[in-house]
Amino acid sequence: MAKQKKSTKAKAALQPGMGAVVHKNGVTFRVWAPFADEVHVVGSFNDWDETAVSLQPEQDGYWAVNVPQAKAGDEYKYLITNGNQTLHRMDPYARQVTGSVGNSVIANAQFDWGESDKFQIAPWNELIIYEMHIGTFNDDPGGDPGTFQSAREKLPYLHQLGINAVEIMPPMEFPGGFSWGYNASLPFAIETDYGGPQAFKAFVKAAHEQGIAVILDVVFNHLGPGDLDLWRFDGWYQNDGGGIYFYNDERADTPWGDTRPDYGRPQVRQYLRDNVLMWLDEYHVDGLRWDATAYIRNVSGHDQNPAGDLPEGWSLMQWINEEIQAHAPHKISIAEDLRGNEWLVKSTSAGGAGFSSQWDSNFVHPIRTALITGDDAFRDLNAVCAALKYQYNGDAFKRVIYTESHDEVANGKARVPEEIWPGHSLSWYAKKRSTLGAACVFTAPGIPMIFQGQEFLEDKWFDDKDPLDWHRADELQGLVQLYTELIHLRRNSQGFSKGLTGQFIDTYHVDHNNNLLAYHRWAEQGGPGDSVVVILNFANNTLHDFRLNFPAAGEWQLRFDSHFAAYDASFEGQVSGNVTAADGSREAVIAIAPYSALIYSQ
Repeated sequence: MAKQKKSTKAKAALQPGMGAVVHKNGVTFRVWAPFADEVHVVGSFNDWDETAVSLQPEQDGYWAVNVPQAKAGDEYKYLITNGNQTLHRMDPYARQVTGSVGNSVIANAQFDWGESDKFQIAPWNELIIYEMHIGTFNDDPGGDPGTFQSAREKLPYLHQLGINAVEIMPPMEFPGGFSWGYNASLPFAIETDYGGPQAFKAFVKAAHEQGIAVILDVVFNHLGPGDLDLWRFDGWYQNDGGGIYFYNDERADTPWGDTRPDYGRPQVRQYLRDNVLMWLDEYHVDGLRWDATAYIRNVSGHDQNPAGDLPEGWSLMQWINEEIQAHAPHKISIAEDLRGNEWLVKSTSAGGAGFSSQWDSNFVHPIRTALITGDDAFRDLNAVCAALKYQYNGDAFKRVIYTESHDEVANGKARVPEEIWPGHSLSWYAKKRSTLGAACVFTAPGIPMIFQGQEFLEDKWFDDKDPLDWHRADELQGLVQLYTELIHLRRNSQGFSKGLTGQFIDTYHVDHNNNLLAYHRWAEQGGPGDSVVVILNFANNTLHDFRLNFPAAGEWQLRFDSHFAAYDASFEGQVSGNVTAADGSREAVIAIAPYSALIYSQ
């Protein structure tokens, strides 16, 4: 009778939720293991006694128990029995672990968010994204990877630069201490070497206090494949596949391993949905960037392979984005698809996937090509114009535009200055053409993004064991100032560059003979305080007394000249100034230095 009474009490105390749910009467443990015969939980709370605490079956393959003596900080594992197999598994929902091959830890959910709790991300047309890898962002060479604490130390610098959003490469628990992060073994847990969950919350809080949003990279196209306790989690599998969390046929195959989640299985869909809402609710992140969505919607990641379409993957993205819109409509959801698929950013009600924006391959490739091509004669201004003007569904802010990202500076490719002249990334040519690219990023319609260290010409390629060289930020502080001024112009911080926050662009002057391009940017009706004119010289040639029409007559103030000598000692000095467009013809006489950008407004 006593044993039966104890069991009834335990059931009455069960709390909703997955994983280890801390409450006033102990901890409720709940796990999905539909093919298990028995499930036990063992841990430091019961001296790792393998038979002391049995989980009871619930509907749909779930098991749960309440353990009164368990508490935050205790380590634990599940013991799953399937036939003659006894499997020791970490909790798929664990927020904290001792390592990718260690134990789960009952996480402390308490955190004082203070006034940062009121923070909201900037509107899309004012957003400036800085992509960051925690392990290399602010670290010393040759030691342990960087941490959330070390990254926090540079947040005031990013604030001064004008950054109002950081995009964090995946910090979920992965094998070892060094990784890009796209091989998460435990997608709910924060990487131990980065500092764990409390350190990440402290980073988010500190970022919000600096006016900086946090966008988190998530990987749902595959999991692992290393140190992956989800693999054959409860002992069941088919066709030599991965078991309950994965497809067990040819749909499992990805470029990163045979570990594509089974998007058609309700419990797996719930698992991924719960992961998204955890980041938004528990960690207060301001948005997500989904890695390689082409491999969620298609087995081979190619639109030309309709036979490989994964409709359940498409519906998963729709469902989760609908949940975000209903739950936190001010937060951003970004796709990295790189296939130019406009349906990704259409509303779900119209059949789209419902993303707020997507990384734009139509921008990065033509602009990088124009910058790194050695011979001026082969720069394609038509391709540059098309890249500057491209929109998805008539909305410029449905795209994120950039010349460097973690993918564009690795995998056989290097940073833009290094690509311009390999081995001479601090040369005049590398400085001039890379900053011309920055002008393209910050003056084209779209959400601008730069990769960590781009503002001080970090060279070579991205490596997860090679920290940023912050000495460059001091040595090239003039170029950091160039980026700062571009960013503040893009955000209209001083009230005279509103056009750069708008949807509209007219590439009204394309001079193929001189490799000169001019475009008009405006946000509403144009005119003083709104219209901005951007002039780009893609040639190694100074143009003097060059006649160019402007959108309106009158004086136009020079707001930015990338050739300004204060930016770098190798720049010969500003050759431009304010100009006056004549009545009637609206023609003005300008001067522009080689590989330079000018920005004018009234």
